[in-house]
Amino acid sequence: MTAPYVPQMALYRQWLKESRGLAFADFEAMRRWSVTDIDGFWQSVWDYFDLRSPTPHSAVLADRKMPGAVWFPGASVNYAHQVFRHVAPAHAAGLPALISSGEDGKLSETSWPELQRKSAALALHLKANGVRAGDRVAAYLPNIPETIIAFLATASLGAIWSVCAPDMAAPAVIDRFKQIEPKVLIACDAVTYAGRRHDRQGVIEELRRALPTVGHVILHSDAAPSETRLSTILAGQSAAIDAFEPEWLPFDHPLWIVYSSGTTGLPKPILHSHGGVIVVALPLSTLHNDIGCSYQPNSFGERFHWYSSTGWIMWNCQANGLLNGTTCCIFDGSPGGTKDKPDWTTLWRFVADAKATFFGAGAAFFANCTKAGIDLAAVGDLSGLRTLGSTGSPLSADTQAWFNQRFAALSKRNGNAAQAEIWWANISGGTDFAGAFIGGNRELPQTPGIMQCRLLGCAVEAFDERGCAVIDEVGELVCTEPLPSMPLRFWNDPGNARYLSSYFETYPDNFDGSGRGPVWRHGDWLKINPDGSCVIYGRSDATINRHGLRMGTSELYSAIEALPEVLDSMVVDLEYLGRDSYMPLFVVLREGVVFDAAMKAKINQAVEAGLSRRFLPNDIFVVAEIPRTLSGKKQELPVKKLLLGHPVEKVINRDAMANPGCLDWYLDFARSYLGKQAGAA
Repeated sequence: MTAPYVPQMALYRQWLKESRGLAFADFEAMRRWSVTDIDGFWQSVWDYFDLRSPTPHSAVLADRKMPGAVWFPGASVNYAHQVFRHVAPAHAAGLPALISSGEDGKLSETSWPELQRKSAALALHLKANGVRAGDRVAAYLPNIPETIIAFLATASLGAIWSVCAPDMAAPAVIDRFKQIEPKVLIACDAVTYAGRRHDRQGVIEELRRALPTVGHVILHSDAAPSETRLSTILAGQSAAIDAFEPEWLPFDHPLWIVYSSGTTGLPKPILHSHGGVIVVALPLSTLHNDIGCSYQPNSFGERFHWYSSTGWIMWNCQANGLLNGTTCCIFDGSPGGTKDKPDWTTLWRFVADAKATFFGAGAAFFANCTKAGIDLAAVGDLSGLRTLGSTGSPLSADTQAWFNQRFAALSKRNGNAAQAEIWWANISGGTDFAGAFIGGNRELPQTPGIMQCRLLGCAVEAFDERGCAVIDEVGELVCTEPLPSMPLRFWNDPGNARYLSSYFETYPDNFDGSGRGPVWRHGDWLKINPDGSCVIYGRSDATINRHGLRMGTSELYSAIEALPEVLDSMVVDLEYLGRDSYMPLFVVLREGVVFDAAMKAKINQAVEAGLSRRFLPNDIFVVAEIPRTLSGKKQELPVKKLLLGHPVEKVINRDAMANPGCLDWYLDFARSYLGKQAGAA
């Protein structure tokens, strides 16, 4: 497939003109309409995507408040219904629902009728084992078709889905699942990652012991008894399976529970609704990411891949592609080969083999590809690819420019005009509301390192320290109006205490004396440029403030990690309650690189050249690893708190770390630093 003749955003804009009589001078004018006429915009989403309900809704937004907004009261929906409405037309067009592969490189396809039949078979099995609407079904599964099938089966019944990736250790999984008291556990007994098979039978036994509410266990294993073997259940055939239909549910019926990174305390179990996820996912993936329905002529053959584990919200966003009839391409395994044989072309080969038209991944993946110097011309046929996407952390301008140059060269060979100026759908949002605040628009100008726009329906602003919206200045990313996919609540959160403290503590009800309601604080530094484009500067709670100048950490990382010798880095600023700023920089160097005076000078020169002498670190330390959460975020704030003397048990949860083995070095460093501070005092 080549780039659609008409971008999805243009189709929607034309529809607004024809069906609503609305015309806008530019995208920013349309966005302003979407956040002021809230009812009009979200009703247009319902109508444009032809959402269906056997019962009418009495209003769009019946209670305009945060938290607690009431959306589409009276409407009946089901996520699985919205997916399965595409079975007949997509199958008639000869298009698969899923294309999947693992580290062995073998592709397999799941047809749309097969997706529906297997989901129905598992749904009836769950129902026969006592699962009803509102019950929790927990899964410990990798990114394979069976996981999406199990999710759809759960959603079909109105039960609540929750999944953890099998690279997570038992304590981390138990911390999550024990809070939600699941009735059923679906788990795999092994997983392959980075060329190694990892046994998970011990984890399953620990989960059985720790989760007394689980009354039924289904195993994705050839060794399981046939009555509880997932493959046997999915192979079922009967008249009841053929006749099965998902249940119609209230718009705000719970769909899934996802988890915050949980750097302190237990992870926060966040509950989203069927209706909220549907109406927010469709404009995000279709209008802003420009991912069309695979069987529509304008986007025929669309194939969507976003690399993710099941433990990241991007797995959910990948599955959301099915809501609009898009073929989804899923990969299970390491994106970078093995430890002994790194290979950052692995995913690119999958993209070529699967004929993906959209390829998204974390920003760190693309940065690693540039450092490895991969040859895109050697990975297979990428001629169908027309869009790249990134999220998880800010994508540096250098990384984006590196790929732009290489795709421009590919375009001359393969004739794909879309690759001459490859379009990036760079998004920023979060697990918190299963969506994005900042993202792309194929019709707008694109500058490396800058995100194109605030999304339709998202009343996003940058607040200064007075709580006033600012343009062309760095401020707190806030959302001033409700979104349908904001959490219903946190699970088992009396009085919404954790929910309120997570998002509404900084700007509570009437925070500025104007009588306005609470405002959602997201925790990122944002600058909105005069043209509406945006820059995310990193987490606002890990900001750097040097000599009165504040800055997010991403700018520093862009300067430092552009050096070929530096594989990873992390900085913390210990300015606190009037103390002078002390800013240590931690770096991971490429194997064989010696940290001597010349290397130290090179790092400092990069900071000075990219930023200013004001932001030179006080000290540079070479480390084996940078601590990261399970979703890949650098743990700047926990390390900062350690160095300010906070007790480790209140600062960081090892089970929520991707690499807990590296924490001991930082604990030793903190003890040494604090000892020196006490001696100096």
